Amino acid sequence: MIDQDAAAGAPVKYRLVVVAASAGGLSAIATMLEKLPRDFPLPVAIVQHMDPNHESLLATILSRRTALKVAEARDREAMISGRVYVAPPGTHMIVGPGYAVHLTHSAKVHFVRPSADVLFESAARSCGPVIAVILTGTGSDGAAGAAVVRDAGGVVIAQDEATSAFFSMPHAAIDRGVVQYVLPVGDIGAALIDLTRSQP
Repeated sequence: MIDQDAAAGAPVKYRLVVVAASAGGLSAIATMLEKLPRDFPLPVAIVQHMDPNHESLLATILSRRTALKVAEARDREAMISGRVYVAPPGTHMIVGPGYAVHLTHSAKVHFVRPSADVLFESAARSCGPVIAVILTGTGSDGAAGAAVVRDAGGVVIAQDEATSAFFSMPHAAIDRGVVQYVLPVGDIGAALIDLTRSQP
């Protein structure tokens, strides 16, 4: 499903892709990333809800599924195009001016840390128009942040129910009325390419 009003609007120069997932997210993220070319023109920042008490292998696993370079984000690191930055377990990832990453152990949001809302809101406020992607997961994390993304001139993509292991996170954003694209997970990578290809 595509929001035709959004699709018909003037081209927007997006600055960053921000992605959120929870339960069932590893497969969904990998499916999305494997469609992106090595010369993808934007940085990609990812929040995946996971157990903070165990070492994360997310970056390592994802790096085997994509042509892009994938790494856990480092505090005060400036993100660059064509690279994927994964929030460390138990740590909020904030995007500041100049695409600088700030990692914090501040209070959980929606009982989770890292939180999609924290990432989405900071990216929209610091970078302007961004592309937010909400993948499979439980709870409602990401819906409030997606509204900030939309208000800042960005675009929001949600994974559809048929391909979501858990539809609560995408549904919360859809129900809030801030999602322009509802797509099968296998089509999200292509949508990202299309959105960035049409940039002025």
